[in-house]
Amino acid sequence: MFQEFDLAALPTPYYAVDLRLLKENLKVLAALQAQTGCKILLAQKAFSMFSLYPLLSEYLAGATASGYFEARLAHEHFSGENHVFSPAFTPEEFSLCAPICDHVVFNSKAQLERFLPVAREHRCSVGLRLNPECSTQDHAIYDPCAPGSRLGMTAEELASCDLAGVSGLHFHTLCEQGAEALETTLAAVEKKFAPYLDRMEWVNFGGGHHITREGYDLTLLRSLITDFAGRHHVHVYLEPGEAVVLNTGYLVASVLELKKNGGVTTAILDASAACHMPDVLEMPYRPEIIGAALPDEKKHTYRLAGATCLAGDVIGDYSFDHPLEPGEKLIFCDMAHYSMVKNNTFNGMPLPAIALIDEQGALKPVRTFGYDDFKTRLS
Repeated sequence: MFQEFDLAALPTPYYAVDLRLLKENLKVLAALQAQTGCKILLAQKAFSMFSLYPLLSEYLAGATASGYFEARLAHEHFSGENHVFSPAFTPEEFSLCAPICDHVVFNSKAQLERFLPVAREHRCSVGLRLNPECSTQDHAIYDPCAPGSRLGMTAEELASCDLAGVSGLHFHTLCEQGAEALETTLAAVEKKFAPYLDRMEWVNFGGGHHITREGYDLTLLRSLITDFAGRHHVHVYLEPGEAVVLNTGYLVASVLELKKNGGVTTAILDASAACHMPDVLEMPYRPEIIGAALPDEKKHTYRLAGATCLAGDVIGDYSFDHPLEPGEKLIFCDMAHYSMVKNNTFNGMPLPAIALIDEQGALKPVRTFGYDDFKTRLS
């Protein structure tokens, strides 16, 4: 539930993460671990606000990384296990990852053969990523099981691998999905990879599980985890990113100007879809705004857009009870995941500040950005 806070406490645009809501999500995830014996890792690719890692470490078993920078961030700030997967490691990168990671997951036979000696030297638990060739989603850009996917090994590829030294298997096929999609995926995994499962110590179910979403079937998820672990005598990992911070964060923006053309009134904001919430264009999707509705549901309809030169920097069409005015602040919902980690300074747009909303509703600045943050990324 939205907690009121002082919108004017920081210049816009800024991201704000609500600690009260974050703890509610973490309690759900901690309970799942306690009830099933699984281990849940933060997928840092979705959320890497490391000032919160000490808090997250109290509830989660560790973190997972997509390369050295994330692995190092978790090593320095997150208590618990440190996992890493990359579609392809360079020798230099892997030499840095192996000493600080507990689990390393390879994407191919060639990567396994190339880096297994280094992993053994550092006593990493070694896994292989699978491609069960079972699509359960409609978002092609996020479907690792799509034809021609570079992610994971098919059953045919795995059959040619020497699995000596491999102690785990990993798959990640979901995106913002429920336990029903996991059930379908597990059936495919067990059908295609049955000869290997009982030889493993652990199996990682990857991410994309919308565990903290209202209506998610936690009973089914608990059953899937415990039944699979019992059948194959393995430890089960899950690595959600979005579910950790789902519905806990906001992006606060201001209206800069109103522009009319062809019967459309556009409210130009100091927040940009292209720069500050890229998934609005990549997914695509329409973020919710506090107090707004679908076009024409309320009296005043506007097209909301960023202040960049990109013609397609459009967030969407929304309606409001009152006319918008320059200086008015809008609150975009569910902006903690895949926003801060993907933002950029295209067109010289400033990066939004980052803040916390404490449990009393006070806005606490964490980090602000300026010209040097733009400049030093480029030379």
